[in-house]
Amino acid sequence: MKDYGTLSQAINKLKLEEGYEHDFNLLDEQIELKSKNETFGVEEFEVDKVLRFEGMSDPDDNAILYAITTTNNRKGVLVDAYGMYSGQVSQKMLDKLDLKDHRDIEES
Repeated sequence: MKDYGTLSQAINKLKLEEGYEHDFNLLDEQIELKSKNETFGVEEFEVDKVLRFEGMSDPDDNAILYAITTTNNRKGVLVDAYGMYSGQVSQKMLDKLDLKDHRDIEES
């Protein structure tokens, strides 16, 4: 398992070393790539990696980093705080981003 270090180090490694160059935003039923004015529904992207980061002393520092590839080969990252999207995102999106969905979860 690769050591990604801190959240910011992991973002840099994914972008510089693994080609995840874009930044995605989480919407209700889509992810958004503002720089290209594109949105992608649940069926239009795959989650390649999930990295979980836990704050040493403050539970509010917990975050999840997703490495994502879209159907048109846009590779990028999505950062989310634990539970931030609960109640704001469709069930389909929650299921897609579910940490228990048979993916390797790397903790830092």
